[in-house]
Amino acid sequence: MWNWIQECPWQAIFLAFGILIVVVAIRDIFFASKKHAIRHNFPVVGNLRYWLETIGPELRQYWVANDREELPFNRSERSWIYASAKNQNKNFGFGTAEQIYSTGYPIIKQAEFPFPESKAHHANGDTTAIPCVKVMGQSHNRKRPWRPPSIVNISAMSFGSLGYRAISSLNRGAKEAGCYHNTGEGGLSPYHLLGADVVWQIGTGYFGARDENGRFSLEKVADTVEKHPQVRAIEIKLSQGAKPGKGGILPGAKVTAEIAAIRHIPEGQDCISPNAHVEFENVDELITFVEKIAKRTGLPVGIKSAIGKLDFWHDLAAQMKERGEGPDYIAIDGGEGGTGAAPLTFADHVSLPFKIGFERVYRIFQAAEVSKDIVWIGAGKLGFPDRALIALAMGCDMVYVAREAMIAIGCIQAQKCHTGHCPVGVATQNKWLQAGLNIEDKSRRFANYVKSFRKELLTLAHACGYEHPADVTGRDIEFSTGVNQFTNLEDLMGYKKDRFGPISMSDLTPVD
Repeated sequence: MWNWIQECPWQAIFLAFGILIVVVAIRDIFFASKKHAIRHNFPVVGNLRYWLETIGPELRQYWVANDREELPFNRSERSWIYASAKNQNKNFGFGTAEQIYSTGYPIIKQAEFPFPESKAHHANGDTTAIPCVKVMGQSHNRKRPWRPPSIVNISAMSFGSLGYRAISSLNRGAKEAGCYHNTGEGGLSPYHLLGADVVWQIGTGYFGARDENGRFSLEKVADTVEKHPQVRAIEIKLSQGAKPGKGGILPGAKVTAEIAAIRHIPEGQDCISPNAHVEFENVDELITFVEKIAKRTGLPVGIKSAIGKLDFWHDLAAQMKERGEGPDYIAIDGGEGGTGAAPLTFADHVSLPFKIGFERVYRIFQAAEVSKDIVWIGAGKLGFPDRALIALAMGCDMVYVAREAMIAIGCIQAQKCHTGHCPVGVATQNKWLQAGLNIEDKSRRFANYVKSFRKELLTLAHACGYEHPADVTGRDIEFSTGVNQFTNLEDLMGYKKDRFGPISMSDLTPVD
């Protein structure tokens, strides 16, 4: 046989290929009939259908969809992020391809006398630095108040949902860019401790903050904060945009021994966080919980939530006014957000979009006269300068980026996050797939993206006549409301955001 193979290699190859086809055909006819009618009825060639289905997102984004068509991020948006991350030319030629008269299209109104870029103050010598105007924890006299040095920061993405190389790249990149890194509800991992400022998120599972019985442990939180001074604030997650009212989901395929040890959960089993906290059941208890953590750690404590019913927010604003206590910041997550696994109905139909949700909550806190005491953070596809500027004009002080951060370090929007088979090694625990993600290169790319983002955000603010983007108001933005009809954002919202300007960068000194 061996001699024949050596004498007739091509015939041997064709014979092996023929045997393979016969084996596949037998499998399809006799073993696939119970689950796959196509493979049974069309053996061998029927497998092509399932293979094409698995690479459907990739085929559409590169061959089928046009530049402005694909969701959640179209090709033009991804190209801008990639070019920013690689320090490439981000300019586009031959005018806009947008339908500028379409309903909901935003227009940023430039000033006839822009703010001179030659007069701009640069914090720490970084020409892209944009410190937060407000100081976290200052209004509630926390022991360790903090002014975030960047208004663009990494949103909550857990080690578990993302692999260690992705988390490491983001943290090192955040250090280089001077922004902070939110841990997500999966706990504070070693990969969050590579130099960047950290906001530690605590969700319903209390991962990293629980005792041996799985209950919340204040002493453990205090001990962790004392050991890791780079933890600058704590975030209590009430809900998130992709699946509000439902706990976090980490498929068992992603629960490695390391992740199980960090979270204190069984290895290899699905990790489904409870849909509600057990440490508090009402607004009064929530405020008490926030104050307990803040007093024990000295850190600012905030909350993150998607927006649905408004009873909670009315009650929270009223009690914060009455007690003079409560969250130091509030992160509003839009229903369009979401980086990991979520049931389709929750992702599509539960919680309000960012602009609607933020407007309703902000107005409630303005009416209660406590909005100025809170640092407001927006989230939900705000990782682009125009969208961030609109969020700031609505009253946000900072914005979170999540999927945009993933794209900056190589995500191709394959939409395999929930399977553990991310082809570029970002949202997976597969060692082989992660090996393709170079931490040094990707951390630099993320830093480039943040700096490019902030630089363009500053340029937009200067075009509007302001030094700091937080000075932009709803009067500076208009939205198309029909054919040949545009209305300014302030009139659409029905409120004027809180003003602190004119803001000079030179006044925003660090507070640590």
